[in-house]
Amino acid sequence: MAKNDVRNSIKLTSVDELFTTEENRADNQREKVVDIPLLEISDFPSHPFKVKADEAMLEMADSVTQYGVLVPGLVRPKVDGGYEMVAGHRRKKASELAGKETMPCIIRELDDDAATIIMVDSNLQRESILPSEKAFAYRMKLEAMKRQGQRTDLTSRPVVEKSVSADILGENTGESGRQIQRYIRLTGLIPSILQMVDDNQIAFRPAVELSYLSENEQQDLYNTIQSEDCTPSLSQAQRIKKFSQEGRLNIDVIYTILTEEKPNQKEKFHIQRERVDRFFPKNFTEKQKEELVIQLLESWYKKRQWEQQER
Repeated sequence: MAKNDVRNSIKLTSVDELFTTEENRADNQREKVVDIPLLEISDFPSHPFKVKADEAMLEMADSVTQYGVLVPGLVRPKVDGGYEMVAGHRRKKASELAGKETMPCIIRELDDDAATIIMVDSNLQRESILPSEKAFAYRMKLEAMKRQGQRTDLTSRPVVEKSVSADILGENTGESGRQIQRYIRLTGLIPSILQMVDDNQIAFRPAVELSYLSENEQQDLYNTIQSEDCTPSLSQAQRIKKFSQEGRLNIDVIYTILTEEKPNQKEKFHIQRERVDRFFPKNFTEKQKEELVIQLLESWYKKRQWEQQER
């Protein structure tokens, strides 16, 4: 081998490496908080948690304006450049509303499954979580656990049978494996019915039963709910599911079941939706509308009582 080749093959230690300490080398390995431009951070794919510019978000934006982001987000590098948000989507939205150009983040190398589990776990700590958010979050985490090699004995009958993996997931969420399986069933609902579950118009357990219907059957059900202004009880949902499994469900059967008088059912007081909707803010849920109507009626009733006493 020529002298030049031998010389070139020898790797010399740099001056910086000679005088660096073990503490400095360890410090270089530690994760650091870095201010990253918001334009370089994309959302996590299929992020199941909704980030809305609601009152709580506006309050968070005010806090960011005054104090900045106090808890750094967590991102992972993307192959094609930039970063992908793992934990901190709400902080990112608040930073945008506050007019910030950057956000403090920790950069961490994560594979898809590890990132999914961290994303779900970090968001499940929130106080208010919609049923649809839990449904898709639990499904994503359970699928990630399966790819990581853990047992995921998902079955087609989660209300009855037990899943070991769902029990493991439940240990960190405070819910039973059976309840987690019920939530995952909600991902089988069409968006319009799932929205009714989020709005408390359809109860959780009936919604689980309705998730077994085909997409077309669910659409017929939704149309009937809207036209008749009624929602199924648990027993009605179970009967609708049974008719579906037997191949005998059609829109006439759905109508018959939904419009039958329920046990101990009192006569309903109906007001056409188009007559009152114009009085409410567009973002009001059905529950908020109901509460406002009750408040106004109570005020009206108290006023009448006072007027009668004055006579």
